[in-house]
Amino acid sequence: MTEQSGGAGHVAVLVNPVSGRGVGADSGHVAIERLRARGADVRVYQGASETETVALGKRAVDERPDVLVVAGGDGTVSSVLPSLLESGIPLAVIPGGTGNDLAREHGIPLDDAAAAADLALDGVRRRVDTGTITADDGTVRHFVTVLCAGLDSLTNERTNRMTWPTGPARYKVAVYLEWLRLRKFAYRLHPVGAPSLEQDGYMLAIGLTKTYGGGVPICPDADPTDGLLDVTLVHAVGRFKVLAFDALIKAGTHVGRPDVTTLRASAIRLEAPAGLVTYADGEHVGPVPVTIEAHREALTLCVPA
Repeated sequence: MTEQSGGAGHVAVLVNPVSGRGVGADSGHVAIERLRARGADVRVYQGASETETVALGKRAVDERPDVLVVAGGDGTVSSVLPSLLESGIPLAVIPGGTGNDLAREHGIPLDDAAAAADLALDGVRRRVDTGTITADDGTVRHFVTVLCAGLDSLTNERTNRMTWPTGPARYKVAVYLEWLRLRKFAYRLHPVGAPSLEQDGYMLAIGLTKTYGGGVPICPDADPTDGLLDVTLVHAVGRFKVLAFDALIKAGTHVGRPDVTTLRASAIRLEAPAGLVTYADGEHVGPVPVTIEAHREALTLCVPA
């Protein structure tokens, strides 16, 4: 469902200064200047840490702006969803993270903060899906793109622990080290409305959107408005054969293969042996088991016409 925006008014801008190694702050300042130049009543909320950013996001929503603008990555967006979804306030995104897959999915400019800011005032307002991840202790996390559990999440976990090397090389080293100790997981999936599935595998992705990790189409057929989760499970095919999947996944041609399972459901319970962690929107979530649920058209997002 889409509708036109209402033009200039009270616009709250939440800036995550640590997102994308400072890209979020730079993009946020460009967006603020653009919105003020166009006559919007801009109120800025910028903390010094991720925790403070979340608190300021709730405060910004409580002050009832016409639009909330978030300058940051997918993780920043998902962190403000609990209060934002209850309010019904539209969200505009200024991509400033590492992956920016929510913006990529909806055609929001990735490298033009001013153009992205314009969408807060005159973009189309589209209702899109969000997701929740519920642990057995009742803890609930929101997400807007893809949850992963397997080689991908373990690589992220290792990267976050490493202090050397720095930059992109650190992730490449982490990938190599995880490949050397490649583990298969006995995934147990219990989707609503479909038979349970038990399958040994290396990688599992459960997506609202098509891509994760900055444009990798792990769930290439996902529809962010259908109220369903798209599941992609790469089987345990062997240490060297799994290397070939890197190119297949990046091309989006991995689905349909006999060694890849795909399915759709509105909610899924994920179980696996101890030691498996989950990541969503590029952020650490926690261990399995978890229950993942899609919430159809729960968020109003400002997007290009």
